[in-house]
Amino acid sequence: MKKNLFKTASLAAGILTAFILTSCDDNDNMMMDNNAVQRTITFENVVTPKDFVESGSFQGTGSPVILPGQSVSFTFSAGKTQALMLATMYGASKDWFFASKQPGIKLFDDNGNAVTGDVSSQVLLWDNGTKNDTSGQMESKPIAQVPNVNASQLMKLNLMYNDVSSEFTLTISNNSGGTANETPFSPGVWAVSNYNGSQLLNSAPFFTANALSNPEITDIAQMGNISKMMMKLNVNTGIMTGLSPALVVVYTGDKNPVYELGQTDAGKGLKEVSQSGNVSKLQTSLKALPNVKGVYVAGTAPVAPGSKVMTQFTASPGDKIAYVTMFGFSNDWFYANEQSIDANAKGDLTSKTTLFDSGTGVDQYPGAGNRQSLFGGTPQSESKPIAKVGSIFPVTAVQNVIKVTID
Repeated sequence: MKKNLFKTASLAAGILTAFILTSCDDNDNMMMDNNAVQRTITFENVVTPKDFVESGSFQGTGSPVILPGQSVSFTFSAGKTQALMLATMYGASKDWFFASKQPGIKLFDDNGNAVTGDVSSQVLLWDNGTKNDTSGQMESKPIAQVPNVNASQLMKLNLMYNDVSSEFTLTISNNSGGTANETPFSPGVWAVSNYNGSQLLNSAPFFTANALSNPEITDIAQMGNISKMMMKLNVNTGIMTGLSPALVVVYTGDKNPVYELGQTDAGKGLKEVSQSGNVSKLQTSLKALPNVKGVYVAGTAPVAPGSKVMTQFTASPGDKIAYVTMFGFSNDWFYANEQSIDANAKGDLTSKTTLFDSGTGVDQYPGAGNRQSLFGGTPQSESKPIAKVGSIFPVTAVQNVIKVTID
């Protein structure tokens, strides 16, 4: 079937999310009896979007200050369109700091290839405008580039990239020794803005050029103190996600027809749900099973934060229900009910829901992996048993991402 790129707006937060989906058949009510009743199941995306998907700090070894001749490295994840913003004080100044232009250092070229090697040309030196450069007296001027100083001659930036993990390693070297602008660098901060399928959630992290400064960047520029900025980053950093349309199946018997924990993917369509939100193949496979009484799909496009989808289904006494929806900003994760559910139950089913890894694609940092469908990628293939998602990534608790209810 023809593939379509769907983008859905969240009315509550204005968040967009993207998946590659294939159009699917209408809900199918396969079997009916006189005792059947109709229910409505709802899937709601309750995640709170954060500005940054990942953030952190860096400092020298032995001493927090990075002296001339010293280097420091840190590793972070990113996908196409995402950028790295960093900031550190030009120590031999009243209120200067190093940072790039907004939204940060460009990590991928226009063809989607990772940028590696020397990226020093992307670092600039800024005057925070809060202290007079000569007297040190307080002043209030907009943040502006420092004239007549080439920041890239003082600070060398080198990028390495791991395609499998979609991780970059940045090495910052203090090359200012022996120049007219010899200076130590203070401890610094860095961040990668969340991407929602359409744009970065924060396209001007840390500061706005040609505008007055803020307390967080002022502390860095004047004292090399990153405490306030780190507090702000910690509050505004977190993994977010969209959800795919949810497939719902009514069945009989004890075996969940959607997946089997501890077994490798059976090739019936779960891989397609977990990697791209495409429910069509699984829908067709389930219809052919003798114990399946109905297959339904809630929604026709991705479910953004603050949005919800629902579908009606028909069930008889003794029937069970199972459901599955993609954790959209992943390589191959899905939400599904871990526990068996009576199809005639009512109320909140969220506690019965678990986040699983289908084992069909190599994992990358959620919302920052270049092989994720969010960035138009295809996961690197693997074959592992279906398992619960562990703690390797700081994923938000299930109840803070998805809410499932039956009325």
